[in-house]
Amino acid sequence: MHSHIESILLVASRPLRYSDIAQALDADTSVVAEVIEELKARYNTESSGIHIFVVDDTVRIGTNPAHAAVVEQFMKDEIAGELPKAQLETLTVIAYRGPITRAEIEQIRGVNCSVILRNLLVRGLIEERQDEASFMPVYTLSFDALRHLGLTSISELPEYDTLRTHAHIDAVLAVEEPTDDDAHAA
Repeated sequence: MHSHIESILLVASRPLRYSDIAQALDADTSVVAEVIEELKARYNTESSGIHIFVVDDTVRIGTNPAHAAVVEQFMKDEIAGELPKAQLETLTVIAYRGPITRAEIEQIRGVNCSVILRNLLVRGLIEERQDEASFMPVYTLSFDALRHLGLTSISELPEYDTLRTHAHIDAVLAVEEPTDDDAHAA
């Protein structure tokens, strides 16, 4: 269970509640809390670059606060650099289809986008907020990204109206993931 929780924390784009982790692993919340305490004991040391942060009943993995200056310099260099192709593709999907969930982005791109989303959030190019209808986080282009692009509105993007409602993308998003019941019926 330790490695499962570590993996979940590494790919999560936001702090997670113990209950969310427990649900994902089909485990008791008390067991998750116990494992997180063990992970804190393992990682929250002076010699570790990784730390586990807990606030109330939420947890997040991050870098050792003692290394803040090194991380900050690296992030400045990283942010100042060009966007890798995967980040640029994801940013484009968010710009034209936002607000959009991570699952929808991944369905369009066909790959896991959690790390990419985290990097775009760190760069300040996208914003994450809870969608009141679905209770899922959704992503939109940030005001800083618009300003950086020299735009005052997202509708000023090239061919915005055409690409926002592209039939092929609508079809991709309309395809539902097969369930176990579907597999047994076949």
